Amino acid sequence: MPKVKVDGVEIEVPQGATVLQACELAGKEIPRFCYHERLSIAGNCRMCLVEVKPGPPKPQASCALPASDGQEISTMTPLVKKAREGVMEFLLINHPLDCPICDQGGECDLQDQAMAYGRGHSRFAENKRAVTEKYMGPVVKTVMTRCIQCTRCVRFAEEVAGVEEIGAINRGENMEITSYLEGAVTSELSGNVVDLCPVGALVSKPYSFEARPWELRKVPAIDVMDAVGTNIRIDHRFREVMRALPRVNEDVNEEWAHDKTRHCVDGLVRNRLDRPWVRRDGRLQPASWEQAFAVIAERLAGAGGDEVAAIAGDLQDLESVFALKALLRAYGSTLHESRQDGALFDASHPRAYRFNSTIAGIETAPAILLIGTNPRWEAPLVNTRIRKAVKAGAKLFRLGEAVDLTYPVEELGEDLSRLGSLPDAVSDAFAGKENAAVIVGMGALLQPGAYEAARATAAALGATFNLLHTAASRVGALDVGFAAEGGVEAIRARAGALKALFLLGADEMDTSAFAETFTVYIGTHGDRGVRHADVILPGAAYTEKHGTYVNLEGRVQLSEFAVHPPGEAREDWTILRALSDVLGKRLPFDSLSELRAAMAEEFPHLGTVGLSDPGPLPALTGAAPGVAGTVVYPIEDFYLTNPIARASPTLQRCSAEILHGETFREAAE
Repeated sequence: MPKVKVDGVEIEVPQGATVLQACELAGKEIPRFCYHERLSIAGNCRMCLVEVKPGPPKPQASCALPASDGQEISTMTPLVKKAREGVMEFLLINHPLDCPICDQGGECDLQDQAMAYGRGHSRFAENKRAVTEKYMGPVVKTVMTRCIQCTRCVRFAEEVAGVEEIGAINRGENMEITSYLEGAVTSELSGNVVDLCPVGALVSKPYSFEARPWELRKVPAIDVMDAVGTNIRIDHRFREVMRALPRVNEDVNEEWAHDKTRHCVDGLVRNRLDRPWVRRDGRLQPASWEQAFAVIAERLAGAGGDEVAAIAGDLQDLESVFALKALLRAYGSTLHESRQDGALFDASHPRAYRFNSTIAGIETAPAILLIGTNPRWEAPLVNTRIRKAVKAGAKLFRLGEAVDLTYPVEELGEDLSRLGSLPDAVSDAFAGKENAAVIVGMGALLQPGAYEAARATAAALGATFNLLHTAASRVGALDVGFAAEGGVEAIRARAGALKALFLLGADEMDTSAFAETFTVYIGTHGDRGVRHADVILPGAAYTEKHGTYVNLEGRVQLSEFAVHPPGEAREDWTILRALSDVLGKRLPFDSLSELRAAMAEEFPHLGTVGLSDPGPLPALTGAAPGVAGTVVYPIEDFYLTNPIARASPTLQRCSAEILHGETFREAAE
């Protein structure tokens, strides 16, 4: 490892590190605009100047200079200070004095570095140039006069998102950043350019002029828009969530978040259930909690065993699922299911339904076989990791409909029967390779025998077996045993024998089979799940409660309470706890800590935050059955996959414009 001196202090740096990284390892702050640790090096803002000996007697850009043994780096000399002041002065020649009205104000890199490293005045009196605004779609607003051409957005779109729709035109003073033909950027990760932009040139369109950062209270949380478990920060003012931003977690989401994560928050205040409802004479009528509970108690009188069933939805916290299972157990029922999409697979062992390669680990896979999955829509941040693997040389094969994943894929067709006769190219790519992976989507698992065939294929190829879930609550629910023999179809087949069905936020399934069954819906929005509900109880959204979530790789994570639920809505587990008293089936916990203690006692790994090791994957018993049928991907519209997203005006517009080609006029047009 090279040894360098930074301001007289000798340190060792990793081979291949840059001078900027060496300075940061030594605890020195180096200003920068174009450099970003997750993007390629551009070296075009020149703000990171330092003196390096041996070398030319002038400041050098530390981001593009490799650190080598024996270097002496100076970060605070008068020459460096004067050079940075000069660079800042040039950057501000054309930058408008927009700070009082700029959405980036208060969290702007240019503001901070101008104060720390700039001069107190400018020697330029010429008129500032102006640049016409560019259209980039429903989630990114542009004020391109502020742009300093750092090209972070260009590099992100090309290297991470894989959608080369942002670039630079013209040269010199006339250079401008724009989207292709000034159209909407079609990447589901486009909102990340707002975080990357070091000035106010790219800002969040839905959040524009809504709040200032110092007005907001910031709460760590976990995203529920997919099963990745993206670490986010909820920024709220009073009782309204203003925005959701990603937090850094190298093992899960790095520092990215997809557009659904960021912009679903305006759906949290629309179409909300804020009071109980009871169906009387075929019509839903408002009721008190006592009246709603009394109706449920009356209809469940004398019920027992499998006369009571429950289906949990995709956005539920683990506490509410555990409480619902405890209530059904008090009735002696085993009819509880979390796979409302109908996917069938072995739920007896965690390794059988986890993403076993781990999210970060899939980057190192030398060969990957996708079976019935579109990771770009089902888990965009897993897709970015697969893209890294492909860029590093991994061979990728897909069995399923051909869709653009932003990287090259060798197609194997759409018929699952090909699992029994994969071409030699697949076997050759996997032969003798460590960390190779087979990734199976929920769309493939709708076909009988597909799970066993996929397991057998992974074993034959010597690859790690992975399920790519689409629901935030799925893996945690399976961990607590919230699964029934035969899946949701087994419950649907018993609809006529049921005295009651509990739907815990289950909005992504056809409930017409339960039209004559007494149904209790607990949820946040008046969405699909309430169509045949006889009693509706208003629950809390993920931003309105403390919750435990287990992501697709089995990582236990905690989300914190940000805002209060609207009206009379309550946290789901507290609803079930209060209802259990009325039903005479009192649940044995009175507080969140008691509930979590009971859950950890029964399932010890759920009491520890992080990724647990459940042991090896049990071998399949018996020969894998044959499988036939084409794959149908589970997500038809990326932006409208759950009740919160469907209630969001921003995501409705994203769906209409980006996926369905509708055009929208801006106010200036």
